[in-house]
Amino acid sequence: MSRPGRARLALAVVVLAGTALLVHAGLQGTLSYYRTPTELAGDPDDRTTRTRLGGAVVPGSVEQDGGQTVFRLAADGHEITVRQTGVPPDTFRAGQEAVVEGVLGSDGVFYAEQVLVKHGNDYRPPSPPPSGTAR
Repeated sequence: MSRPGRARLALAVVVLAGTALLVHAGLQGTLSYYRTPTELAGDPDDRTTRTRLGGAVVPGSVEQDGGQTVFRLAADGHEITVRQTGVPPDTFRAGQEAVVEGVLGSDGVFYAEQVLVKHGNDYRPPSPPPSGTAR
């Protein structure tokens, strides 16, 4: 291979490596992983690590307790009680998928600092009002 050919190959490798590094660095902040109640309960060393926990809000478990919202998240047949200071988002409901961010306490309660509600991918426009009714 001639010198100009090697130089072009080296330049192409450097450009591809640089592009791969930029893509990797850009995705680092956007990827969001969460654990299930089963995974969290199975790892007692995670009690002090800030983590995300995902699951469905158990129907009938949502309670307001002196400025805190207490509910249970379930997935794969396991449940964890979640205690969040403040009010969850307006779209938060029993049966809804949610992801909470916080720390699992030594008492087995997950202390959430943030609650995120997962939404489906289907968009449904609002239903038109019945005919003959005023807006």
